[in-house]
Amino acid sequence: MKRRDLIKGLTLLPMGGSFIGNMLPGEAMAGTGFKHGSKRNLVKELGIRTFINAAGTYTTMSASLMHEEVMDAIDQSAKEFCMLNEVQDKVGERIAQMLHADGAMVTAGAFSALTLGMAGILTGTAQEKIKRLPHRLEEAGIKSEVLLQKGHYDGYEQALYNTGVTIIAVETADDVHKAVNEKTASMHFLNCNAQEEKIMHEEWLQLAKKYHLPATIDIAADVPPVSNLWKYNDMGFSFVALSGGKAIRGPQSAGILMGKKEIIAGARLNDSPNGVTIGRGMKVNKEEILGMYAALDKYINQDHDKEWKMWEDNIGFINEAVKKVKGVTTEITVPPIANHTPKLTISWDKNIIKTTRKNLGDKLRNGDPSIELISWGDPDNSISLTVFMLKKGEHKIVAKRIQEELAAASA
Repeated sequence: MKRRDLIKGLTLLPMGGSFIGNMLPGEAMAGTGFKHGSKRNLVKELGIRTFINAAGTYTTMSASLMHEEVMDAIDQSAKEFCMLNEVQDKVGERIAQMLHADGAMVTAGAFSALTLGMAGILTGTAQEKIKRLPHRLEEAGIKSEVLLQKGHYDGYEQALYNTGVTIIAVETADDVHKAVNEKTASMHFLNCNAQEEKIMHEEWLQLAKKYHLPATIDIAADVPPVSNLWKYNDMGFSFVALSGGKAIRGPQSAGILMGKKEIIAGARLNDSPNGVTIGRGMKVNKEEILGMYAALDKYINQDHDKEWKMWEDNIGFINEAVKKVKGVTTEITVPPIANHTPKLTISWDKNIIKTTRKNLGDKLRNGDPSIELISWGDPDNSISLTVFMLKKGEHKIVAKRIQEELAAASA
């Protein structure tokens, strides 16, 4: 399923499940002052449901959990005043070196990176153009069209629309030739949909070079593998937009924009803390910027082979447990691009096991502990899960609970 489809499905999920704490509605409001030296558990105090995340790094599920090193960076920097532009300068310089880019900056997620990167292309560092976005671009002498393959329309192009551009759909190299004109600003590529279209990365870059246009790419959820962090910079894309709060496990509200220096310079001027800009509301605080840097540094240097082996072992454990239930069949796959980690699909014979994917999902969500997995969409007699967001030992709980619910639904 595509990222957009998953997000739509998740918005329809009920709000049931086991909740932490037993407070009555009025009790959460009583005595809300902090006591010196005490630590409050606000999640418990407010009765917010927590769950075992066997679904993945979906934004609506709060994506990933930050490493201790990231929390330390946030905590330390929260105790000092810094000039925000200096923090971006220093962190951006380090990130650019790490990821083989000319320049880089921390943004308010990948969506923000796309908007700011596009703004950087449209305005450069011209202050009068920066003030005009997103209205009447052509009146201000700003190019206003972006080329995008039809199969790359997935909802996230809205980030480009937010700058005021018009997106022109193409399918073939001949379409690109016909579409390019004096108003064309750039050519955009959605990496997770690469296999659904006719023009692949290298040809897209060649076409952009032929027409002297920037080629940009969205790789929001396309790590792992770790090499994707610099792959598309090395290929020659003009900017790359990346989520920071997924597999990298930085702050969920952070992302990375990296690419050509002139584009990053323009993006920075279109961003907070500058006023009268399209990005003024896309504020990233110093804690998020430094937390993102700490997360990226840890991610690049961790043992990825060891992590992959752990994922294989954990998903194998769940697989062996659930397929013992009569009528169950399983399949382990690895998505080729986005969310590139082992994925288990569990299917069942509806004549033997009398449940639906929604009912099974509800049983797991409303159980104790609450478990989230992929229980929306089609077909009706299967569910899917991943293990890369599980905490230590949670794969055993997931295996036991799914096995129990499938067995209980057996005829």
